[in-house]
Amino acid sequence: MAEEFRLEDIDTNFVTAKNFNAEGLKFYNVLEEPFRIYGLILPNEENKCFLRMKKESADQTSEKVGRLNYHTAGGRVRFRTNSTKIAILASLNHISRMSHFPFSGTAGFDVYVDGRFCTAFIPPLEMGESFASLKPLGDGVMKEVEINFPLYSGVNELRIGLEEDAVVLEGEKYAYEKPIVYYGSSITQGACASRPGNTYEAIIARKTSCDFINLGFAGSAMGEKSMAEYIATLDMQIFVFDYDFNTSSPAKLLAKHEPFFKVVREAQPMLPIVMITRPSDDCGEREARREIIKRTYDNAKASGDENVYFIDGYEIMSEKTVGDGTVEGVHPNDYGFRAMAEGIGAVIQEILQKY
Repeated sequence: MAEEFRLEDIDTNFVTAKNFNAEGLKFYNVLEEPFRIYGLILPNEENKCFLRMKKESADQTSEKVGRLNYHTAGGRVRFRTNSTKIAILASLNHISRMSHFPFSGTAGFDVYVDGRFCTAFIPPLEMGESFASLKPLGDGVMKEVEINFPLYSGVNELRIGLEEDAVVLEGEKYAYEKPIVYYGSSITQGACASRPGNTYEAIIARKTSCDFINLGFAGSAMGEKSMAEYIATLDMQIFVFDYDFNTSSPAKLLAKHEPFFKVVREAQPMLPIVMITRPSDDCGEREARREIIKRTYDNAKASGDENVYFIDGYEIMSEKTVGDGTVEGVHPNDYGFRAMAEGIGAVIQEILQKY
């Protein structure tokens, strides 16, 4: 039998820190000024953690959506600082551990400086409900910092540690502060990106400087009327209707896709709405499902609606990733998400240029 060993003992690059020396650091709660949270509903007296949509609406939609609402996919905190170090103290809930999905994506945070990836806070696999980590943050010049929240875990509290004498200011606001709202499946939620900043929505946000809200719900986006009614109340720049994967049959998709669209359209007649088909053909129903979604689009156009857009998700993936864009034939890897960001992002940029 081969001798057992820990890879961390051989290559220190695989070590995930469990603690650090906090001397010289000052810690800030991200709920305080000048930090600004995007994409999430803030903790309050009723809900002691971050949520993606109103708890009452999520719970009303389904038990599964109510549970997945705790996952902080799409959450971000932004600020400016000249600190050369950055640390986090994170308290988590609903922590997801999956064999095909990196823990750095499901439960980690990643850091972008001036729009470029800088570092990642990756929790140890054996973590309980919290973890702490310290990372370098470059030289002492002022920089824009954005931290992306975990995709498939919840966050009760996040504190950021910066050097005691560092300047901390409000971060740059988005050029488009009204968010793009994305509704869809586990792919929309972010499975299986290696880091939160690698989802297609996060990539598009950095490219367009447009805020976003991630309403992807793994295995639970069933096109419910209550969800359509909730989304219809949101003040948004664009609605991306990435709903296909979670319906068990084309017949069920047919029954709900166009009615869902009509609820949102009736409430917001001029809202740009992008309809996307599934990016894979794992069940052999791609063409049937594509035609259903295309029918919703065609009917809208025939009625005089000039604010609808159609994207074939399979064409985006098949043409740009040549079969290498998924983990197991369904969920995109980082390469697949990059392809989705390019295809969907091109349409979003086209829409934004009209404003």
